Amino acid sequence: MTDTRDRIREAIADGSMGERLWLYATYHCNLACVYCLTESSPRIDRRRMLTPEAMARAAGEAADLGLTCVGITGGEAFMLPWMPEALADIASVLPTVVLTNATLFTPPLLDRLAPLARYDFAVQISLDSDQPSRNDELRGPRNFARVMDAIPRLRDHGIRVRIATTVEHQTEDELGRLCELHRALGIPDDDHVVRSVVRRGRAAVAGLGVDLGPTDVLPELTITADGAFLHPFAPTVRHGRTDIDLLVSRQTTPLTHAADKFIRIVSGLPAGADVVRNIR
Repeated sequence: MTDTRDRIREAIADGSMGERLWLYATYHCNLACVYCLTESSPRIDRRRMLTPEAMARAAGEAADLGLTCVGITGGEAFMLPWMPEALADIASVLPTVVLTNATLFTPPLLDRLAPLARYDFAVQISLDSDQPSRNDELRGPRNFARVMDAIPRLRDHGIRVRIATTVEHQTEDELGRLCELHRALGIPDDDHVVRSVVRRGRAAVAGLGVDLGPTDVLPELTITADGAFLHPFAPTVRHGRTDIDLLVSRQTTPLTHAADKFIRIVSGLPAGADVVRNIR
């Protein structure tokens, strides 16, 4: 493990890889966004997920390997009833961010999330426009209203909120108004992520988004129920089948095994212009 840890430290330092471990908690979702990378929807098999034990174990091993933070994504993470407690376990080990559509935050769920306020933890909410109709045509009916309801309630519970905007046809004026909106909600510019639709998964079928170039995405070890992948835009699904062009390893335990293969692949990739790359 020492050799792997040293190689990871060097790769992070020289900008070859990111310092975050990504965990795809589930492919199941209550929405079916038109550009979804994983074709997530209410019809997806609920059993295609990582267990809370597997997620906590991966976070602990990631810390031992020198990774410094964890991202939880999906699907919709809060479709899993045990997610708040799993997030607390993970956030007690490493700083954590969970990605969500923010449509499931009932008062009891918010109460279960409240203990996370003591950790370096954030909820990252998808919001694509300041106009309800524009946002909802991409993400689903009443999505905008539910997000607007969830943000202040999360903040009232002491939870840090980030906003992620996925850009397809929005105008500069529209994006400017969206920035004004998130600032009015108490969310600073540093907690607003703006990125293009990536032409993979459902977006590729619909002809949306941009194709990824070799230096567009910073490699970050990404674990799913199907294996380890090169970055969080990699484990995409098209016509019900998982893309394996960016698969690193089918074996994900111990994490060192996947990390070793990941480092070997990353060492042969172009470094890109800087450590941020073009799509985050």
